Amino acid sequence: MTLMKSLMGAAAAVALSSGAALADPALIFDLGGKFDKSFNEAAHNGASRWAEETGGTYREIEMQSEAQREQALRRFAEAGSNPVITMGFGMADPLSTVAPDYPDTKFVVIDVTWLDAPNLRQVGFAEHEGSYLVGMMAAMASKSGTVGFVGGMDVPLIRHFGCGYAQGVMAVNPDATVIANMTGTTPAAWNDPVKGSELTKAQISQGADVVYAAAGGTGVGVLQTAADEGILSIGVDSNQNHLHPGKVLTSMLKRVDVAVYEAMKAGTEVETGVVVMGLAEEGVGYALDDNNASLVTAEMQAAVDAARAQIIAGELKVESYYENDSCPVLSF
Repeated sequence: MTLMKSLMGAAAAVALSSGAALADPALIFDLGGKFDKSFNEAAHNGASRWAEETGGTYREIEMQSEAQREQALRRFAEAGSNPVITMGFGMADPLSTVAPDYPDTKFVVIDVTWLDAPNLRQVGFAEHEGSYLVGMMAAMASKSGTVGFVGGMDVPLIRHFGCGYAQGVMAVNPDATVIANMTGTTPAAWNDPVKGSELTKAQISQGADVVYAAAGGTGVGVLQTAADEGILSIGVDSNQNHLHPGKVLTSMLKRVDVAVYEAMKAGTEVETGVVVMGLAEEGVGYALDDNNASLVTAEMQAAVDAARAQIIAGELKVESYYENDSCPVLSF
C-alpha cells in the first residue's frame, strides 16, 4: 500500500521529519481540501496514479489557512522533498520568496505562469477554450435561452472561465442571456456549498436552466441544487458527471491530474519554465461518459468537436480575459 503523510498545522514539522525518503515528491493542496471533487481532487488523483504505478511515496498537506503557504513550502524543501508541487495562484507570492532560498529544489505550481525563478515549473491552462465548448453545450441544451455561471473567488482566473463560457453560449445563440455570479472575494469562496446553492436558486429564479460552476468545493452545492431543482449543471476541473447521473450535462475537464502525474514521474529531472495546456495539448476538454450520454445529442457532440478542431487549427479564436482584462460578451 502506498504510504502518504498527511500534514496538518503545527504537527507538520514532526511529520515531515519521518517516513519518506529524501527526494520524494511533495504535494501542497490549495484551500478547499483534497477531496473537493474538483481542482484539488484532480491533483490527488494524479499523485495517486503515480504512486500506484511506481510504488513511490509522496508527502502531502491540506492547508487550513493562508499563513501555512510559505511554512509548508519551506518545511518540505528543508526535509528534502523534490519536486515540491503546489496548487493555485495563491502560491505565487510565497514561491517568489521561497524558491530562491532553495536553488537545488524543483518547485511546480499549477495556475501560475508569471514568476521568474530558474528552479520553477509553472503550469497554466487555456480554461477559456474548454469553457467555450461547454458553453456551446449549455446553449444547445437550454430551453429558456438563459444560462448561468457561478464562480468561486472573484479573480481573473475565474473570469477567464466565465468569459470563455459566455463566448461559447453566444456562438450558438446570440440572443442568449448569461447570468454570472461570484461566490466571494476571499479564499473562503472555494469551499462554500451553501452559498453556491443560494446563487444557483437565484439564477434559476431569473430563468437559468443550465448552470456552470467554476468554484471548487462550492460547486458541489451548485450541482446538488441544480439536480434538486430539475435543471442541468456543468462541472469543472474533474469529471463530475457521476455526482448526479443524468443531471450534469458535462464537466469542463482541466487536466490538473496529468500535470501533477507528469511532474512526479519526472521527479528531480522535471523541466522548469512555463507550460500552458490547452485543447491542442489535451489539457482541457469536456467529459462524455455513461452518466451524461443521454443528455449529449449527436448534433451537440458534432458541433462541439468541430469547434474544438477549429480552435486547435487557429481558425477560431476564443478571446482571453487575461489579454483584454475584460470580456466582450459578459459583465461580472
